[in-house]
Amino acid sequence: MTRSRTTAVSVDAWGVDLDADLGVPDEPAGVVVFAHGSGSSRHSGRNRAVAEALRRDGYATLLLDLLTEREEREDRVTGQLRFDIGLLAERVAASVEWASRARVTRGLPIGLFGASTGAAAALVAAAGTYLVKAVVSRGGRPDLAGRALERVRAPTLLVVGGRDEQVLDLNRSAAERLVASWRIEVVEGATHLFEEPGALDEVAWLAGSWFRDHL
Repeated sequence: MTRSRTTAVSVDAWGVDLDADLGVPDEPAGVVVFAHGSGSSRHSGRNRAVAEALRRDGYATLLLDLLTEREEREDRVTGQLRFDIGLLAERVAASVEWASRARVTRGLPIGLFGASTGAAAALVAAAGTYLVKAVVSRGGRPDLAGRALERVRAPTLLVVGGRDEQVLDLNRSAAERLVASWRIEVVEGATHLFEEPGALDEVAWLAGSWFRDHL
């Protein structure tokens, strides 16, 4: 089994310090930056489970809080920042820049893994840089990326639960606007949070396969 080590780091998002956890296996083949969904954080159990599986596959992972502690407190009252796709995308882009320069991940191909609204932020960030080589969305809202979808060059995998019917329809509509190569994978029997037995394992396997093919 591939060994890995995880350390707490601070990501400079153009003057804003974001708390993050960087996990690096021996001889990583690439690095995957995670963009969490609305109301979540780097401590999301689902994202951490996927990140652990990716590290076993030989990929470094960067899980970060897209909002500062002060912003999190504000957002718990207003609920507005979690849907500010422009702000979140800027911070995902900053984390990609950070990963491209950090000592232990410098020079590695970079992928993005976005969940819920974080998927839209990941796609907007990917549209603005050649550094991102692949994108995976889990139960995402790619439709919220708007016109940025037409500028995404990175191959994109959209993973949706089969019982998450509304989000599946939104993913299908958004996919038609992508000019990059894309695929939709439906996890049968899964709902939006992939809480069903084996559902998250399938997400991790699909993500790992996509990154192996494209990073």
